[in-house]
Amino acid sequence: MNSILIIAHAPLAHALRACALHVFPECGVSVAAIDVAPNAPPEETLAASRIALRQLRDRPGTEGVVVLTDVFGATPCNVAQKLVDGLTSRLVTGVNLPMLLRAVSYRHEPLEALISRAVTGGTQGVMQVAVTAPQNQSKRNHVKDQHDHQQ
Repeated sequence: MNSILIIAHAPLAHALRACALHVFPECGVSVAAIDVAPNAPPEETLAASRIALRQLRDRPGTEGVVVLTDVFGATPCNVAQKLVDGLTSRLVTGVNLPMLLRAVSYRHEPLEALISRAVTGGTQGVMQVAVTAPQNQSKRNHVKDQHDHQQ
């Protein structure tokens, strides 16, 4: 089974982990979170992240670790890029709750399949929702003119 390490700007990492535990209470040992505090030195975050990654890897039955970060190019992502090896650990940026829930749901699959499912879950979880309920529609003052062809 694969494990998941979330590295994100505070308090997002721990908040996402708490949401995952709300839905999947049994996933606690396989999901870790590192919150990057404002003005925290990157070396401090890297040291904490190395410890968390090592603990996840050393857990019996762990095959790989997916590292999820919030913003590409920001400190959490830059730290994670120094952690992952591309073989037993992989990095995905742009973490959101649908991505995390998908990753937790499929953590038993091979690492490559898990990455694909996580990315798909994250992108499919972002959509514009149409508001069509009558109570949400503003009243239109419709003036008939020569271009109005309602029948």
